[in-house]
Amino acid sequence: MSAQTPVIEMRHVEKYYGDLHVLKDINLSVTKGEVVVIIGPSGSGKSTLCRTINRLETIGSGEILIDGEKIPEEGKKLAQLRSQIGMVFQSFNLFPHRTILDNVTLAPVDVLKRNKKEAQQEALELLKRVGVGDQANKVPAQLSGGQQQRAAIARALAMHPKAMLFDEPTSALDPEMIGEVLNVMTELAAEGMTMLVVTHEMNFARRVASRVIFMEDGAILEEGAPEEFFEHPKTQRAQAFLQSIREH
Repeated sequence: MSAQTPVIEMRHVEKYYGDLHVLKDINLSVTKGEVVVIIGPSGSGKSTLCRTINRLETIGSGEILIDGEKIPEEGKKLAQLRSQIGMVFQSFNLFPHRTILDNVTLAPVDVLKRNKKEAQQEALELLKRVGVGDQANKVPAQLSGGQQQRAAIARALAMHPKAMLFDEPTSALDPEMIGEVLNVMTELAAEGMTMLVVTHEMNFARRVASRVIFMEDGAILEEGAPEEFFEHPKTQRAQAFLQSIREH
């Protein structure tokens, strides 16, 4: 792969739910080590965009590439490309009846065919790294929301992903837990992880993003460096959106 090939690339992606046009001619690329943050009002298509990248949502037309390879609609190749992209959801999606350690080791053993002992060793290191090493033998319900989300990040990292997708990872959390999760994400960014983040956390976007993308009504209206976007938004829609946030 050349340094120029984006890790994630979307070309002219369109998506409809029936008559509803939810993604409109989306063109987006994320290069290695970039942190691209997508913001915009609720219902603007941000989460849908995020979920199309690993085909959790199908697209109507256009193409999506991972490392220059087009994502197929189904089959082994899809599973392989999907395993290279880590995903962290709004609602943790941990298996409720398995321990945190099992949650993190399951995919590396089943999908990557890793040795179970090695996978467990690495899982413990990852859990420690995100600050929940002492929770490894508990089940998700015994952890706070912030701890569960950090465990979910460890689970995604266990697959050695080329990039991480975060779909509103803090929106289900109590305010005091949001910081715990954002701190882990900030550290990942500092270590050079390629990340696409859908979030309402504007301070995170301002501090950590390489680029901010503003979406409304299914389309990308504006993108730019954080200081540029937050200080001098070009479109009236972005200005109004930022104004509404400042007033809250």
